[in-house]
Amino acid sequence: MLSPVVTVSIFQKQPDPKAFSAGQVIFEEGQPGDEMYGILEGEVDILVNGKIVETIETGEVFGAGVLVGVEDRTYSAIAKVDSKLGFLDREGFLFAVQETPVFALQVMKSYSERLSRLQHII
Repeated sequence: MLSPVVTVSIFQKQPDPKAFSAGQVIFEEGQPGDEMYGILEGEVDILVNGKIVETIETGEVFGAGVLVGVEDRTYSAIAKVDSKLGFLDREGFLFAVQETPVFALQVMKSYSERLSRLQHII
């Protein structure tokens, strides 16, 4: 698997990272989306039905479902602390996968682990 450093480097190659203040909503459950995110700096809370189910940190990815066929966001994401996020749209994601194939495995692993944790909570 990729280390957080490699993941961060993939997202740092993208122009104009997005800054979020502590408490700022990144996206909400049920919203459509067209980008996935990688945490360059900070922490992000993942919420389902308004309840925090996970906090993720620098080097982790989230929001990939909308790039692989999920219509709307299945959870909300809120910056826990001031955070800087890189992002990839579908085209950027496909390029990253071509350049670093193991990146796709990391995204799938992250997505499936998050889904598994959510299923155990619900």
